[in-house]
Amino acid sequence: MPSLLEQLLLARTGPMTSELVQHPGDFGLGKVPSRLAPAGTAKAICGFCSTGCSLQIHLNAAGEAINLTPDPDYPVNLGMACPKGWEALTPLAAPDRATSPLLRDSKGGLRPVDWPRALAEFSGRFKSVQALHGPGAVAVLSTGQIVVEEMALLGALAKFGMGIADIDSNTRQCMATSHVAYKQSYGFDAPPFTYADFEESDVLVFVGANPCIAHPIMWQRVMRNRRNPAIIVVDPRRTETAMAATLHLPARPKTDLTLLYGLARELIKRGAVDPTFIAEHTTGFAEFASFVDTFTPEHVARETGLSMADILHTAELIARPGARVSYWWTMGVNQSHQATRTAQALINLSLMAGQIGQPGTGANSITGQCNAMGSRLFGNATSLIGGYDYANAAHREHVGQILGIDPSLIPQQASRAYDRILDAVDAGEIRALWIIATNTAHSWINSGKFAQLRDKLDFLVVQDMYATTETARQADLVLPAAGWGEKDGVFINSERRLGVARKVARAPGQALSDFAIFKLVAEAWGCSPMFARWSSPAAAFGVLKDLSRGQPCDFSGIRDYDHIEASGGIQWPFSEEMAERLKAEKLKEAGSALQSFSPSAFFESRLFADGKFFTSDHRAKFLFDPPVPLPEPVDAAYPFLLNTGRGSSAQWHTGSRTDKSAVLRKLAPNLPWIELNPSDAAPLGAVTGDRMLIRSRRGSTTALAVVTPIVQPGQVFMPMHFAEVNVLTFPAYDPHSRQPAYKACAVAVSLAPNL
Repeated sequence: MPSLLEQLLLARTGPMTSELVQHPGDFGLGKVPSRLAPAGTAKAICGFCSTGCSLQIHLNAAGEAINLTPDPDYPVNLGMACPKGWEALTPLAAPDRATSPLLRDSKGGLRPVDWPRALAEFSGRFKSVQALHGPGAVAVLSTGQIVVEEMALLGALAKFGMGIADIDSNTRQCMATSHVAYKQSYGFDAPPFTYADFEESDVLVFVGANPCIAHPIMWQRVMRNRRNPAIIVVDPRRTETAMAATLHLPARPKTDLTLLYGLARELIKRGAVDPTFIAEHTTGFAEFASFVDTFTPEHVARETGLSMADILHTAELIARPGARVSYWWTMGVNQSHQATRTAQALINLSLMAGQIGQPGTGANSITGQCNAMGSRLFGNATSLIGGYDYANAAHREHVGQILGIDPSLIPQQASRAYDRILDAVDAGEIRALWIIATNTAHSWINSGKFAQLRDKLDFLVVQDMYATTETARQADLVLPAAGWGEKDGVFINSERRLGVARKVARAPGQALSDFAIFKLVAEAWGCSPMFARWSSPAAAFGVLKDLSRGQPCDFSGIRDYDHIEASGGIQWPFSEEMAERLKAEKLKEAGSALQSFSPSAFFESRLFADGKFFTSDHRAKFLFDPPVPLPEPVDAAYPFLLNTGRGSSAQWHTGSRTDKSAVLRKLAPNLPWIELNPSDAAPLGAVTGDRMLIRSRRGSTTALAVVTPIVQPGQVFMPMHFAEVNVLTFPAYDPHSRQPAYKACAVAVSLAPNL
């Protein structure tokens, strides 16, 4: 009988249309499923952002992907795609793909090795570190970019099979705040909305969000709104979204919490609250109302720099009788030193007006990465896999039974957060790291610190599509991974919709799917029997269905991948009971005409329409704290406040994929730039195109000047996609979510000296 590795590598040969459906152990590696006919069309959810667009992938006679078009029938994108989606296949053919394992040799170079050698080095070195320094001396840093079946297998393997205490993901950088805010306020990480709410609101309030650039298809949904909505944008920068708004509120950076408390006070004063909803479905409102009473318009104007007229006009718009009001936020809120309470200030506004669970309402977090929602539920980091609680013995017993493992293998406490994992590296407690599909050396706040930490690691493994990322170049071992489009699995988008990503191309060389790599690691480690049920991504999805059953995120009513695809994606919750009830209702309405009914067809799901939340008393909580000053304010030496964010709809994160596309490189600048207000540029003698020197207390870099009134005086902006930017950022963290505060640090700016 061939070994698992031999089976996987053998599966890479042969026609692209082999019988994968009959061979679930193939992991979707070397063969496209037989259901995808040659010269046909496959559908796959895009693997970039959290919007979750469906793409039609067009195949040639050999069953190979040759191009794509947006799916006109999918309820998310309705036939639209952003530039990244149109170019989604291009990164797969990049010449710098990692095609074999690479091991650092005695001369310091990375050299190709075969998989048996790589796996032996992986397990031998990690076990050696654990033997010398304890099981907690190894940690994992993962991603929101891989499919949920891979995330879940990794989390289970690391925690239960390898005895690794700490695993976190780059979701910590984008969505940890929303996860914690919802969990504290609602009792579970539960974004309540559906994308239809973009089209059904009378007032949309965007705080720290620029969907025109970051989520263009969501913005198109806003543009489809026929209710003549008021659009309010709270952002210190006059972003593309702010330019299109009814009202732009350029509050001073990180004063949005003060503004939101002031708006809450105005709603109370105007009687624009729902006392019945508050009394029956919430706790803590009286204390909250007393707290916000000091946030007068005068105080808010003084702290935020906004005019009292704009503050009062905003209050009038959101207090309008009968108006459907929705609140939307993303990284401008999440990446803050007081992020969780800011998100909860938006939740509080929604709760006090009873604006939740109904069309066009809700406090709605826009997720960042394509599968950050999957990571939040199944990553096995801060929550036990499936959204359970590590500290709850009954939960550990239940999860152990489902997974067929001894509950004593399940830790009784959650993992440390990303920043504390790196602090433990600095302290010498963690001596080895396994980094999967993320580029820590580029993207982590105050990135210069990571280069210093690298020297404190005995062993660094990086598992990625490319061996050329800043992090992979520092690795001792690189494991070549298949990317989006080269494997099957499920993503969960911002509106809780499960969508299927299909395999439409063959991974190059010896690159394997992350799922296959995790299975091989389990075999090399000696714990593979624990994961026998996880025989393929499709089989793993069955495990996840069992884990979800009875949870707020229950999707046990989904049959399989084909059911998801045929239904245009399925939002959780979608339990077995819901599926049967909905089917019965539809059959009763349509009678015999509905012979091919799909139980979730045409079904959109909002949470909390019944006013029942996931807390022990089924009531939502009003949570709040006083605003605190910026951790690093400006001063005479560093007089400018630096903001960072998305630069272009053609760029994605650290550029490891979007930079592979010549089309996307033409649509976005390929050199870092800094935006300065004209009133600040003039004293510096700077004009657009000048090379500027930017310094913080942590490092310095250069960038091209863009002189523009888009930024306020005393503030500057740099896009996050360039490695130089995080040399500058200040390592502050929200105390609840441990999310880094990328959005505000003090810098000095001057003309760069001629070299």
